[in-house]
Amino acid sequence: MNRSLEGKIKINTFADIVGGEEDTVTEIELTELHPFKNHPFKVVDDDRMMEMAESIRKDKVWEPGLVRPLAEGGYEIIAGHRRKRACELAGRKTMPVIIREMDDDDATMAMIDTNLRIREELLPSEKAYAYKMKLEVISHQGKATSRQVGEKLGSAEKLGKNSGDSERQVHRYIRLTELKKELLDIVDAKKLKFNPAVELSYLTGKQQEILQKVMKEDSVLPSLAQAQQLRQLAQDGTYTRESVHAILAVAPIKERRFTIGQDVIYRYFDPDTSDEDIEKTICSLLDEWQRNGGKL
Repeated sequence: MNRSLEGKIKINTFADIVGGEEDTVTEIELTELHPFKNHPFKVVDDDRMMEMAESIRKDKVWEPGLVRPLAEGGYEIIAGHRRKRACELAGRKTMPVIIREMDDDDATMAMIDTNLRIREELLPSEKAYAYKMKLEVISHQGKATSRQVGEKLGSAEKLGKNSGDSERQVHRYIRLTELKKELLDIVDAKKLKFNPAVELSYLTGKQQEILQKVMKEDSVLPSLAQAQQLRQLAQDGTYTRESVHAILAVAPIKERRFTIGQDVIYRYFDPDTSDEDIEKTICSLLDEWQRNGGKL
C-alpha cells in the first residue's frame, strides 16, 4: 500500500557521496583493489557484465570507482565491484578510482547507497543484507548520541520512513538474513516465495538443515501454509524429520491471490493519514481478530 516506488531505498546520489569535482581520479592496479567486507551485492558474469566489459574494452571506464585505503595496504572498494570485474574481463590491469578516507559507518552507507543507485533489480538476499547493514549503522549512530530505551526501534522507524518499503516490510526482509545460504539461494532463484521464506527464517539452523534434506528427498517446496505449520512445530517442540515429512507430503494449499483496492481502503481513513499508519492500523486490527479466534 506504500505509494512510494516499490523496492527502493532512499539513497544519496554518487555526487553526494564522493563530493565535488575537486576529487582526483587515480589509476590503481586491480590487484590492489579488494572487495568491501561482507559486501551484500552479488557480482555475476551475466549479459550485463559482458556488455560492460565489452564497452570498457572498446572505450574506457566512464565513472570512477570509490575506494578507501586499508591499514594493511591496498584499497577497499566502496563503489565499483562490478566495474572491477568488467575491467578484469576486458583485460585491463588498472581501474580509475577516487580515494577517500572514510570511517566504517560512512563507508558502509556509501557502499549501500551507490549500489542501490545503479542496480536496476535487487535479489531478495541483496536487499535483505543491505537493509540489515544500513539499520545497524543507523542504530549505531543513534546510540552514539542517545541511550534512551527504544533507540533501536526509532532507528528501524527511520529506515522504514526513508524507504519504498514499510517499516514492517523492512523487518521482514531482514528476517531473510537468518536463512541458511542454501535456502536463501532458492529464494533468490524465485523458487521459494518470499512469504514462506520469512516464516522459515524463524527455524534454527539445525531445523533448516532438516528441512533442506526433506525438500530434496521429496522434491517439494513449502507453501506459506506449510511454512507456518513448520514454524508452529518448532515452537511446540515437535519439529522432527518425520513431522516435516508429514507436512510437506500433503499437497500445498493454494495460496489466495487478491488485492484490496485503494478506493476501498481510503474510505476508512482521512486523506492525511500516512501509508505507514494505515498499514499499522490494519495489521493491529487483524492481530486482534486472530487473537479472538477469527471473530470480530
